[in-house]
Amino acid sequence: MPQTFAEKILAKKAGLSHTVPGQIVDITPDVALSHDNTAPIYGIFKEMGGQRVFDPKMHAVFIDHAAPAPTTKHAENHRIIRDFVREQGIENFFDVGRGICHQVLVEEGLALPGEVVLGSDSHSPHAGVMGAFGAGIGRSEMASIWAVGSLWLRVPESMKIAVNGQFNPGVTAKDLALKVIDDLGADGALYMSVEWHGEAIRSLDLSQRATLPNMMAEMGAKNSFIPPDQVTLDYLAGRAKRPFELVLPDEDAAYAQSYTYEAAAIEPMVARPHTVDNVMPLSEVAGTRVQQAFLGTCTNGRLEDLAAAAAVLKGRKVSPGTRLLIIPASSQVYLDALRAGYIETFLEAGAAIESPGCGPCMGNHMGVPAVGEVSISTANRNFRGRMGTKESEIYLASPAVVAATAVAGVITHPKDI
Repeated sequence: MPQTFAEKILAKKAGLSHTVPGQIVDITPDVALSHDNTAPIYGIFKEMGGQRVFDPKMHAVFIDHAAPAPTTKHAENHRIIRDFVREQGIENFFDVGRGICHQVLVEEGLALPGEVVLGSDSHSPHAGVMGAFGAGIGRSEMASIWAVGSLWLRVPESMKIAVNGQFNPGVTAKDLALKVIDDLGADGALYMSVEWHGEAIRSLDLSQRATLPNMMAEMGAKNSFIPPDQVTLDYLAGRAKRPFELVLPDEDAAYAQSYTYEAAAIEPMVARPHTVDNVMPLSEVAGTRVQQAFLGTCTNGRLEDLAAAAAVLKGRKVSPGTRLLIIPASSQVYLDALRAGYIETFLEAGAAIESPGCGPCMGNHMGVPAVGEVSISTANRNFRGRMGTKESEIYLASPAVVAATAVAGVITHPKDI
């Protein structure tokens, strides 16, 4: 029986020959990811009567959302997490400064092809860049995994998106993601498994590929998957923490929905306030005044993103009246950017560089906008108040567009500076 990726991997994990959409299966994840919300999950776990987690090796715990701690309350939350991982013998713990959970999980070789990553974070589909089934779950569900080691899941319907040809220069995976979300809507893939196929997807480096499953959380997807290829395997060589086995969809699998795009028809896109599916071509929002530009997050804070921004900023200055904030997605990205000279370029341009983490994407600190200000960001969300101020506006765009906008002071295509 031909199967999609989601149907096949959930059958494998449940010990079944096959599954069908809508079927309920009980599985044990390979990775249980949690971040700053580990502390409240621990509280739920104790209310359940839990004392010891089912399998300490299953867990990957990160402090990244409000890091370094902006308040005493956050600092106490972090203390609880540090005590928890020490008491439970959890070795995969990444403290303040290591970076954003989704990026670091990949860097550490913990998100692997043919495995299941369940995370108490909505952007856990990010793990699909490595050929894993990554899905976000709630805090109570995570506490249950801690207690008994398993969780039931509904097998999702599958959507296939094929992208043919090659992208034009200056067009990125971020533009493709925004275009798809614009076409299908913010609920266009609600509880679906979104698979990415086609020549254009295979031509992307891993950094750009990662943007696609990450952004599918904004279309309501349960998970999103890019078939692993030699590029994936080369990246994992010497990095993977354990042996893995590829799980690929059957060529003749049946999909609930299928869409085809021509890469050459995609142009630079921008999401306008206050929803991620309020998307327009860059040309139609050019000239919009911006007070803050933010480059970073799990969506676009990788080395290749910083390289694209550095190419725009080299020899230029951030416009007076506009701030440029740059936060590498991980300490490894930061170090590589430092070695490549990008950090020097950013500082010479007048940007502010902060320690790896989520930063203003969560609206806790590191760049909360003032009332009435407009921000342009490489993040994945732009709903009202996302960056901490309800009376402000957020536009979403690719790294090069964000950098060009910082230089011009208004939303600008890189070619126009």
